[in-house]
Amino acid sequence: MSHTTQLTAESGLHDAERLSRDELEALQLERLQWTVRHAYENVPFYRQKFDAAGVHPDDIRALSDIERLPFTTKDDLRQNYPFGLFAVPMDQVRRIHASSGTTGRLTVVGYTDQDLENWADLIARSLYASGVRPGWKVHNAYGYGLFTGGLGAHAGIERLGCTVIPMSGGQTEKQVQLINDFQPDAIMCTPSYLLTIADAFEAAGLDPRASSLKVAICGAEPWTEAMRHEIEARLDLKAVDIYGLSEMMGPGVGNECVETQDGPHIWEDHFLPEIIDDELRQVADGEQGELVFTTLTKEAFPMIRYRTRDLTSLLPGTARPAHRRIAKITGRNDDMIILRGVNLFPTQIEEIVCEIPALSTHFILELTKRGTMDHLTVKVEAREGASDAEAADGLRLMQKRIKDRAGTTLGAELVDHGTLPRSEGKLKRLYDLR
Repeated sequence: MSHTTQLTAESGLHDAERLSRDELEALQLERLQWTVRHAYENVPFYRQKFDAAGVHPDDIRALSDIERLPFTTKDDLRQNYPFGLFAVPMDQVRRIHASSGTTGRLTVVGYTDQDLENWADLIARSLYASGVRPGWKVHNAYGYGLFTGGLGAHAGIERLGCTVIPMSGGQTEKQVQLINDFQPDAIMCTPSYLLTIADAFEAAGLDPRASSLKVAICGAEPWTEAMRHEIEARLDLKAVDIYGLSEMMGPGVGNECVETQDGPHIWEDHFLPEIIDDELRQVADGEQGELVFTTLTKEAFPMIRYRTRDLTSLLPGTARPAHRRIAKITGRNDDMIILRGVNLFPTQIEEIVCEIPALSTHFILELTKRGTMDHLTVKVEAREGASDAEAADGLRLMQKRIKDRAGTTLGAELVDHGTLPRSEGKLKRLYDLR
């Protein structure tokens, strides 16, 4: 079964982006039926799961029948390490990627030739939605290697007809030098690392707003609207959100459109999204819950109802009307801090910190135990140039806004400028010291 979609030269849109919603859903059903049968016939894990649930590929007659299928979790991937969930013989696998987890066991994914073609195609589509155009130079600061970001983005940049600058992550001073010397039009990296790059511009005596960059395609970690405003103000560019996860493919599962910047459109001709509640029941569009995906075209590594742990909602399409959007990811189930009965996410703190001019965006959260009670402290740097009095006032304001909005009291501590860790990829905010 061929799953390739074609770029329409006159507009830059893919054929699938021109479909009506009815046409897209018909395509989804055809591809869902293929995927379910492919997984059942070629992955013993799925055959056992389906049989135990009393469901067979022949039972999938409508998109709503997806609710009859069992979920897949990250633990399932770890228990089938390394290649137990592959659906094709190893001689058809052209690339392996993996992501590390807290258990220390990698989650491993594979790609056929066609999977890699589709991935490059979807990254190119995502870049075009971001405002990138053929002929541009794109500075790729996502990490290369087993992480899907660097190589995944690389192929899509070339597929769109752009020049890729394969910098990878780290070596921040060199990042600044190459951006200054090579004059790229766009950059791909995590949002936290882009702010580290902005800091490095200023440390080198350069104005980040004077760089050649017009667009930043940021992903791989949750980020808030406040973070977007900070990035755009400091670098004078448009910052758009690219969404992905290695279990689905990598970056390029969805992407914001630069003209609306209202949440990533999911490329639903390749990925079927659902939102589920705490009872694991599907909820209506617009309601918040956990994001679940089923791949529709993956050959080497089909995923059926994979629980991402990302918390969001599905919204109607705007710039790409047939393809639904996801709201900004508010956090992950496994990132949630429960403090004295209050649910709290690091992104909530980030949003408040970014609002306060006297505080920098460099902060961490330390979770400790005081007696029998958990205690959370925000350690934050003052913004460069802020006076001691301004920073102290900013810290008190931060605590008040956290109390008002989240309903809980946190400790707060100002630390010297430059003492907190800087992002060189995915930023770690929470340190559990209990």
